[in-house]
Amino acid sequence: MTTTGWKLEPASREFLLDIFPPHWCDLIADHVTLDGKAPVDATLPSKAEAKVIGHADDGKGLETLVVTIGGNVRRPDGGIFHITWSLDRHRDREAVESNDLITRHGWRPLAVPITIDLLPALLE
Repeated sequence: MTTTGWKLEPASREFLLDIFPPHWCDLIADHVTLDGKAPVDATLPSKAEAKVIGHADDGKGLETLVVTIGGNVRRPDGGIFHITWSLDRHRDREAVESNDLITRHGWRPLAVPITIDLLPALLE
């Protein structure tokens, strides 16, 4: 299996870092997952319109940005499109916990969505 999705284009990443300085010591801020259980021979997803529409931080070592892809916030697997922004590995936090964070703690919508550029990618 492999993971498909989109890498955050470097200029968009830098722009978002100016707006959202990482709250936790380990900066992730690099991709949006489409399918975490794609077959090894999966094709890249299409380029899509992406917008950051929200922010979540549980105050316990995990921060994420909520994203829409093509106007949808829900991934095909039912998860929420997001960018794991920062986390604290010393608190045993992992990026895979981001969907639980959004589901359990909710997220704060931004006053104005932020359009970002994403590059289709096979993710490790």
